[in-house]
Amino acid sequence: MTAMQPLAGIRVLDLSRVLAGPFCTQILGDLGADVIKVESPEGDETRRYEPTKDGVSSYFLAFNRNKRSIAVDLKTEAGREIVRRLAQEADVLVENFRTGTMEKWGLDYASLQSANPRLVYAAVSGYGRTGPWKDRPGYDLAIQAASGLMSVTGEEGRAPVRAGWSIADLTAGLWAALSICAALFARQKSGRGTYVETSLFEGQVALMTYYATSYFLTGHVGQRLGSAHFSLTPYQALSAADGWMVVAVGNDGLFRKLCEALGSPELAEDPRFQTNGLRVRHREELAAELEARLAERSVQAWEAILTDAGVPCSAVNTIEDVLHLEQVAARGMLWETEYPGVGSFFVTRSPFFGDGWDVRLRRRPPRLGEHTEAILKEVGYRPEQIEALKASGVVRTCPPSEAEPSA
Repeated sequence: MTAMQPLAGIRVLDLSRVLAGPFCTQILGDLGADVIKVESPEGDETRRYEPTKDGVSSYFLAFNRNKRSIAVDLKTEAGREIVRRLAQEADVLVENFRTGTMEKWGLDYASLQSANPRLVYAAVSGYGRTGPWKDRPGYDLAIQAASGLMSVTGEEGRAPVRAGWSIADLTAGLWAALSICAALFARQKSGRGTYVETSLFEGQVALMTYYATSYFLTGHVGQRLGSAHFSLTPYQALSAADGWMVVAVGNDGLFRKLCEALGSPELAEDPRFQTNGLRVRHREELAAELEARLAERSVQAWEAILTDAGVPCSAVNTIEDVLHLEQVAARGMLWETEYPGVGSFFVTRSPFFGDGWDVRLRRRPPRLGEHTEAILKEVGYRPEQIEALKASGVVRTCPPSEAEPSA
């Protein structure tokens, strides 16, 4: 079977910045799309985010592989005309500007689709393009609070905490990529593109799932329980002799296996712990009993014992631990790339493993404006027009000494 890239031949015009939109378009790029990243002459804000190495932001490098960069000043009419010409030949446009910005610039879906009826136009915002919150700026931390996520994240009786990474931004990028792929599939039948939209807020409300259903059925309002689960026990982090691990016991059969593996089968017969419902009501007593036994051995020893017994469990790994796991290497979850002035480094890959798919890192993250001239030529700009755009500051190009091969 010949290897193929699922989105080969699809051109994506990426007008997004920071995280949700760039993560979406990186996914599309990993699947084979030609992604043109349209940046301001100052560049995506994340090019200046810490931490950096030799002045290069690790944050930017994490979300912008498999893209080409063109630097255009969209505050000028000449810059907006460049985007219109690019949009005429694009399959997908992704933007995450504040509500009303694209309409003000004449780059909204209604303005672009008449010249390109096949265009799939994807808008990502903080709270959605309609409703009383449509003009609110969308930042991940505020979304985690507004969506209810922080109300159930953290230790009982203590301050709420944010999820360890920018979950609202990242899941919005995933929702957007899924919407775009669905719209491209629908286009095969209808021959026409469409407007698709998602937001950070709605993405998190959608992920409320069992919390929302439980509330409507029983009136239960989730609370902060640390690592514990409101409907299952033991399903949490517990301390062993030398650190923390989790056990994820989803039913009574697994609880009996856990007790036997711990050398305490009598716990499964304890009247307080015989069923999951009873264990939930006595979660603190059960945790104390389990930790008394786990204190006899190391995390590594218990992980091996419980895994052999069929009990879902894991050490609480650090980021460094995870990146050196044999399983990560076996599944090829790290791609090696490079960047001028920084050298080689690894990035986490998109976890797509289709039979016969050629999902790989084709382009390192681009320098600002690295592909400006090439992209302008592709849409018909003549050399003298490009020079005029450069001279007027409408576009920015990467100096020849900084330009590197794209792949």
